[in-house]
Amino acid sequence: MIRIGPRTTQAIAYVCLLTLTVVTVFILIFIIGFIFRHGVAELSWKFLTQKTLEMGREGGILPSIIGTLAVALLAILIAAPLGVGTAIYLSEYTKPGPVRRIISFGADCLAGVPSIIFGLFGFIFFVVTLRLGWCILSGALTLTIMILPTIIRTSEEAVKAVPRSYREISYSLGGGRLDTILKVVLPTAIPGILTGVILGLGRAVGETAATIFTTGASLNMPTSLFSSSRTLAVHFYILAREGISMPKAYGTATVLIFLILLINFIAYRLMHRFIARYY
Repeated sequence: MIRIGPRTTQAIAYVCLLTLTVVTVFILIFIIGFIFRHGVAELSWKFLTQKTLEMGREGGILPSIIGTLAVALLAILIAAPLGVGTAIYLSEYTKPGPVRRIISFGADCLAGVPSIIFGLFGFIFFVVTLRLGWCILSGALTLTIMILPTIIRTSEEAVKAVPRSYREISYSLGGGRLDTILKVVLPTAIPGILTGVILGLGRAVGETAATIFTTGASLNMPTSLFSSSRTLAVHFYILAREGISMPKAYGTATVLIFLILLINFIAYRLMHRFIARYY
């Protein structure tokens, strides 16, 4: 039997991992480049600031941009406190046992539910049963339920990663459990928590199935939380699916990608500034 030395094994592992990384990055660049190649030509000040006309054949996408931001930001404002609070409860206030297992199992199951199911649930419960109608609030509440598992699991792992010695030092100096959580655990875990929030926000911005059944597909400018609106993802889907205007569809997809990249860039900048301030 031929024995492979540790250096050779390390070199093989490095090449394999590098190849997988390059393939992943290439796929990402290919998708973004393909969309940009067809959609950048449609971008203009008129396209970004005017109302949608003739079902999307003419005009711009300003109502969809505002609707997307309103639904996604409201969802994250509701989901972030709930998710982080649940993660802190699971990590700091419960012991290993049935309660923690049931909550964790429920969060994991919720994360695996298809988005179309969330859309149908949101339609039946928020739109019909609570009589909210197709509106931004219905879509935001539905997205809140959908992104909660991501925030809970990432926040829980971030809190668990805080060394136990940090808590013990705080307790030895007279700090209570709540003071320790607020002043020691959360500042240390904030990078991981923000990562979960960013992932949830990115999913909310790009979601289609859950919003088309709850937020609606109105092309009018939203004026309140009870206004129906069409998100960028839904607008792109309708333009492409019904063959209304493929150039406008590519332009909408390009704006959506730019928006997601901008949100991630701003969030990571804030996260790094926070880390630099406390570390």
